[in-house]
Amino acid sequence: MPPCTRAATAVCAALALTAALGGCGLITAETPPNTLTVTDYYTAEPGNTALTKILRSCGDQVGVTVEREVMPRAQLVPKLLRDGAAKSLPDLVLSDNPDLPKLASTGALLPLEGRVRTEGFYDSVLKAGTYRNKLYGVAPGVNGLALFYDKAVFAKAGLEPPATWAELRETAAKLTVGHRYGLALSAVATEEGTWQYEPFFWGAGADLGQLDSARSRSALTYWTSLFRDGSVSTSALNWQQSDVAEQFIGRHAAMMINGSWQLASLGKQKGLDYGVVPLPTRRSGGAPVTPLGGETWAVPKGDKQDRALKVLNCVLSRDHMLQWAQLRADIPADPAVAKRLVKQQPDLAPFVASAPTARSRTAELGTAYPTVSEALRTALQQAVTGQLSPAKALAAAQRQAQSADH
Repeated sequence: MPPCTRAATAVCAALALTAALGGCGLITAETPPNTLTVTDYYTAEPGNTALTKILRSCGDQVGVTVEREVMPRAQLVPKLLRDGAAKSLPDLVLSDNPDLPKLASTGALLPLEGRVRTEGFYDSVLKAGTYRNKLYGVAPGVNGLALFYDKAVFAKAGLEPPATWAELRETAAKLTVGHRYGLALSAVATEEGTWQYEPFFWGAGADLGQLDSARSRSALTYWTSLFRDGSVSTSALNWQQSDVAEQFIGRHAAMMINGSWQLASLGKQKGLDYGVVPLPTRRSGGAPVTPLGGETWAVPKGDKQDRALKVLNCVLSRDHMLQWAQLRADIPADPAVAKRLVKQQPDLAPFVASAPTARSRTAELGTAYPTVSEALRTALQQAVTGQLSPAKALAAAQRQAQSADH
């Protein structure tokens, strides 16, 4: 779940680039019959250029012109919901997977089962695109979380990467020295904070339908202990995942929890020798349960839906899936393609290993997820800052979550 760009200039640059590349431009008030409109939020690179090229290639193959409308995610979701209610959506939509249920709830999307290629895809990927037992969205690539560690720091301390929660806490405490913290993570009061916490929440066996359960309390008690030990900076309450990466690159953290999309920037850092392992689990030998990130393609109902489906099937082809994953450091939705990619990019192996057990954030709650997520991250902030005990913070979160329309 890469953070959205905060610079307004990036939007202008993205729009200018799509026009300059040709084949994909800005949506006009009226589009001819052989033109398909696409709306997405890939304003930043390399996603913007990669998507333009793939859509142009698939448009040429199908015999249509593809026009993109690119905007920040914060603007995209409200616009899509308005357009969905009015049944005036573009011909193709690319949205963050937690936003799909709300969009599907408008009734404006075409069910994709049997209409697009999904054979052999990770079950977790298909669940992320499902609403009320129908498939409305498909992702060519997804992402998740893993533990990055500084090999030089670990070698000097004679330590191995932690595999359990107990080892993570102990290792983080040992490596917290001077200006360097043992661990960096994002605990910001946005979906990024919830997303980074969910492996611990689910890893404890907790359920999003009951935020104040004993298992949920044990997860939050562990999470707050990392801050109480001094192993994680309280500044993490304001860090986005991009900020976490900066802390790691600047040698201010010996480890970080972050996503596969960080690999591209880390690989450009001179002198930084890092490793990546799956997230530690509560008990030895367990499988990490990471939240599934990434965007899903959806096809709105309309006169051009058949041609839109052809373009989407082209986007989901193995060659284009591999191309997209290479540029984005994503996990291909097709395990066969993922296997090919790991041979080329071994650093992605921990992320690919976690894909089968990755969990859709909306599978349990559907359209109620955003309310529950907000309640949970509020509890995280309250517990870490000491405003409330984990038990009281989660009790308040459960009351807030119950306001959601299940």
